[in-house]
Amino acid sequence: MKYVDGYIVPVPKKKLKAYVRMAKKAGKIWREHSALDYKECAGEDLKSKYGIPFPRIMKLKSGETVMFSYVVFKSRAHRDRVNAKVMKDPRIEKMCDPNDMPFDCRRIVYGGFNVTVDA
Repeated sequence: MKYVDGYIVPVPKKKLKAYVRMAKKAGKIWREHSALDYKECAGEDLKSKYGIPFPRIMKLKSGETVMFSYVVFKSRAHRDRVNAKVMKDPRIEKMCDPNDMPFDCRRIVYGGFNVTVDA
């Protein structure tokens, strides 16, 4: 069964274009290293009446939105191999200057997930 890395990232709206530019480059790199899919989704309808809304769980500040992102792999082992290659890719290293990031890296929520339903 497939495996997914999921991310939730708070991004200042004024830096959203820079984030999307960076994410497009990153997605291309993940796909080059054989990830099956790469998606970045910008929060749009975040005022849920059910559960805990993303803005509250992410402790969004004024002027921020949420990016919901995921990368799909064949398996956990495939994910580990792909991510090892991606992290060694000089293009990723170049994009990861902490002084030039369009978001606060300390606030990323991340996890790896087994796909249990693939409808």
